[in-house]
Amino acid sequence: MNMYVSNLGFHVSDDDLRNLFEPFGEVVSAKVITDRETGRSRGFGFVEMKSGDEGNTAMAKLNNKEVEGRNMSVSIAREREAKPRRQW
Repeated sequence: MNMYVSNLGFHVSDDDLRNLFEPFGEVVSAKVITDRETGRSRGFGFVEMKSGDEGNTAMAKLNNKEVEGRNMSVSIAREREAKPRRQW
């Protein structure tokens, strides 16, 4: 199950994100998205858990949980929409 995690504190790392979700099951991947130019966190990330049941439990327990003074939001990740190609 893939989840979108938003409203993260800017000091939350990939490992921090993984550690938040691991008590609820096996985390396949945890990635905080960073700005390409500065390398700073953009305040959101993605977590993939092995099973849907574990993911649903994690989502229920962690949605609106305060981390670094911010209430993070956890939801099911949507597929990225294809952007139309620019014509020059």
